[in-house]
Amino acid sequence: MPDIENVLHNIDDNLNMAVSKLFELISIPSISNEPSREPDIAQAANWLLRELSSVGLVAEIIQTKGHPVVLAQSLSGLEEKQKRLLFYGHYDVQPIGDPEQWTYAPFKPELIEDGDIKRFYGRGASDSKSQLWTFIEALRAWKSVNGEFPAEITVVLEGEEECGSPSLPEFIQQHREDLACDVAFICDAEMWSPTQPAITTQLKGLFHERVMISAPNPDLHSGHYGAVAANPIRILSAILAGIHDDRGRVKIKGFYDDVRDIPDALRKQWHELSRYSGLFDGVELSGGVIEEGYSALEAMWGRPTVDINGITGGNQGPGERSVLPGTATARLSFRLVSGQEPEKVRASFRRYVESLIPDGCSVVFEGISGSSPVVLSQDSAFLRASAQGLEAEWGQPAVLIGTGGAIPLVQQFSEVLGADCIVIGFILSTDAIHAPDENYDMERLRKGARSWVRIFKEIQQMQ
Repeated sequence: MPDIENVLHNIDDNLNMAVSKLFELISIPSISNEPSREPDIAQAANWLLRELSSVGLVAEIIQTKGHPVVLAQSLSGLEEKQKRLLFYGHYDVQPIGDPEQWTYAPFKPELIEDGDIKRFYGRGASDSKSQLWTFIEALRAWKSVNGEFPAEITVVLEGEEECGSPSLPEFIQQHREDLACDVAFICDAEMWSPTQPAITTQLKGLFHERVMISAPNPDLHSGHYGAVAANPIRILSAILAGIHDDRGRVKIKGFYDDVRDIPDALRKQWHELSRYSGLFDGVELSGGVIEEGYSALEAMWGRPTVDINGITGGNQGPGERSVLPGTATARLSFRLVSGQEPEKVRASFRRYVESLIPDGCSVVFEGISGSSPVVLSQDSAFLRASAQGLEAEWGQPAVLIGTGGAIPLVQQFSEVLGADCIVIGFILSTDAIHAPDENYDMERLRKGARSWVRIFKEIQQMQ
């Protein structure tokens, strides 16, 4: 039998070293959607290659049409009856935005005492470098104490998650034999509270659209032509403002055609959860519009949404310029629920916009393929083992939750590999992910790694 207690002690004893290593990774500005950061993406991939190799895995960097994937396997020759476990994480991060809004440098992490919590700040500190580091540290400790891994192991670390994973479907198809597994663990999700773990079983689909409206003229003098010529910003603003009604419902024709309403049993389950939820702690909902007939939690997890992510056009300063702009552009994201398909909803949206373009003006759309919503089984033996391991570490039962987020590869792993997918993570809503001062803490890193060790034990005991 494996020596579990000594593995847990090994994680505790090596925590400072684990944090030091993690800081090295966070210090690499691996921003996937900024072309100038390609050398940093390569640096992060190579850093992870060395670390996975040092753990005892056979690691390689797989080039894709975009950013590279780091693939590592145990190849330990364990008995056929051993389970094959795949672990997924992503090493790319979001841009930092306005550096002036950061209290702490985004790529120079350091431990900050915050009462009883030792916290560290940096882009990727929570989403998602700490997440992938929990299972790498658990594998290191297990191998160090027991001399072998708990199962056949495959690790996949992606460099494009924050820009939509455009290269991942082809990678999965080309390497499906290498990725074959009994269960795929996706470590990029939230806890229910700072002290209670969760397993995510329902994820939204996602696609993005870029819309550019052009007038029949280039930029014009607004004093001369503002009263008579087309203004793309005004046209675009009216279109965007008309997407929702005053009840929070989307007015695009056909948007709800395939939407399946939240089942009564699930709605009851979520209602019970909402009584104890800290999901919206630190987030002011005043001024927002929740779809009529649904609670905030139901709207976040179970209803489709359209969000305007950005608008540009005309004078952006710093000085005044009396311009009638020739073009205006908006970026939108669509979060989908069970029954909806990205391309069908995209087509409905484009027809909606095209129907509102005035004579003489034109519109151009851009958008890469999206991901479909996913509902995972709550009756999986691997889910039960994971829940038992999490409860053993945290002392509270793991909550089965939904999310307003999307993880495209969950659908791809399920369909192409035919494997169970278990979505577990240790992120909190207060971590400021995708925002200034993104942060994480030392205790969650420790207990996250220890959680995987306990999950390994439960999986080994599965019949």
